[in-house]
This record gives sequence, structure tokens and C-alpha cells, in this order.
Amino acid sequence: MALASVDYGLGLSNLKFIEPMLLAPATALPEGPNWAYEVKLDGYRALAIKTNGKVQLRSRNDKNFNTRYPVILRALAGLPDDTIVAGEVVALDDAGRPSFNLLQNFGSSMTSVVYYVFDVMVLNGRDVMSEQLSARRKLLQQQVLPMLHEPVRESLILEASLADLIPAVRAQGLEGSSPSDRIAATSRDIARAPGRRCGSIRGRSS
Repeated sequence: MALASVDYGLGLSNLKFIEPMLLAPATALPEGPNWAYEVKLDGYRALAIKTNGKVQLRSRNDKNFNTRYPVILRALAGLPDDTIVAGEVVALDDAGRPSFNLLQNFGSSMTSVVYYVFDVMVLNGRDVMSEQLSARRKLLQQQVLPMLHEPVRESLILEASLADLIPAVRAQGLEGSSPSDRIAATSRDIARAPGRRCGSIRGRSS
């Protein structure tokens, strides 16, 4: 099921929930200029949906994240109306590194959480999922992110070769059994495919 009707009791009936496109496990990361690399953040996938002037933060299973992460919800207030973006809720340790353990225990400590946004699916009521990732990223950078503030950030594409990225990730001491576990690769040409495991690849399954 790619689309499901959405009505959360707040008048949010103009847009529909879109299943996230998930990472596909692979034994090796692809290489080449057609691939965009990002750090795999080990957080909770979440959609930010704004319609009729109200924002909802929804999990990958369409559960309500509004009350769980109110600081992120407030930071999303400037999202353009009739817009859906995809991102990941991530907890950061004292060194600024992602920690899934801290995220699981969020609420029992003063843990910092960030919403890293990496895609836009609907913008000002226009479905942009058929456009290539590179085009959607430009829309995100130019028309969405300037309207938002901390703790909402862009999940940056790492403009470097895989050979350079792996030692850099290793030097950061990020969680994972190997540096390739910490890198996700996505085809720059791919259109959005809700609910499918295609186009985005990680080094190992977990």
C-alpha cells in the first residue's frame, strides 16, 4: 500500500500519508558519480506533513510523533502548507554523534534530538515524487529548509568518493560493526518509490 487516507482529527484531510522508501540491504556499496552518499543515522524515520496550516510528525508506521518530539514539531511550523518531507529523528550524544541507544531512552535524560530532512515528496500541493532525487534535493534546499529552524537540519550528501568516505567515517567513531554500515547510497536519478526497497542501498543488513 503506497498511499493511505489521513485524518488525524485536526482537519488534515488534504494530503495523504506516504510510506517511506526503505534502504535495501546489500553486501557492498555501489560506486560512481551517479550515487549520492549520506551517513546512515540510526534514528526513527518520520514524515512531516503540513496542511490547513497544521503540522503532523508521523512515524514510518503512521504513528503520531507530535507529543513525543514537541521541539521538532515547533521547528517545523514554517513548513510550506500542503507539503510533505521525509527525514529521520536522531538523538545526539555529547560529542554530536548519532546514538540509537540514547534515542530509545529519550525522555529519561537531557538528550538532544534532531530531525534530519533528506527528501520532499509533496511541495505546495504538487506531487514531486516522479522527479529525480537531485531535483527534489534542490527543491528541499531552496524552498523548504530556509523556512525551518533548529533542530531541523538537512541530511547532507557527502560529496566525496567512497574510498575517501570510509576512512573518514571510521575516524568519527560512529556506531556500527564496520564503516560501510554507516553509509547509505542512493541513485541521484531515482524517483521516489513509496514503500519499496529500491534505489537506496546500505553496506550490510542489520
